[in-house]
Amino acid sequence: MKKLKRIPKFKNEEEELEFWAKHDSTEYIDWLKSRRAIFPNLQPTSKSVPIRFPISLLERLKNMAHKRHIAYQSLIKIFLFERVQKEIERRNSKK
Repeated sequence: MKKLKRIPKFKNEEEELEFWAKHDSTEYIDWLKSRRAIFPNLQPTSKSVPIRFPISLLERLKNMAHKRHIAYQSLIKIFLFERVQKEIERRNSKK
């Protein structure tokens, strides 16, 4: 078993995010000893973002959402999430 490095103390969350973006967690954490955690009361954070859509696009989105029996805002979030994931995968495959 390899010796794990000591996780440094961070001044703030930004410093911690920067650290983990540049370091491999397997050098600091034995993931084989990890356990799945459940946080039943944890609410995902979200932020309202004002955005303007062409009316024709918005109507199409509403129609598609209606056919799927979901709110059009939810459909927009699904589409955005899927597209972002695709871009991340595309970018990672080029590395």
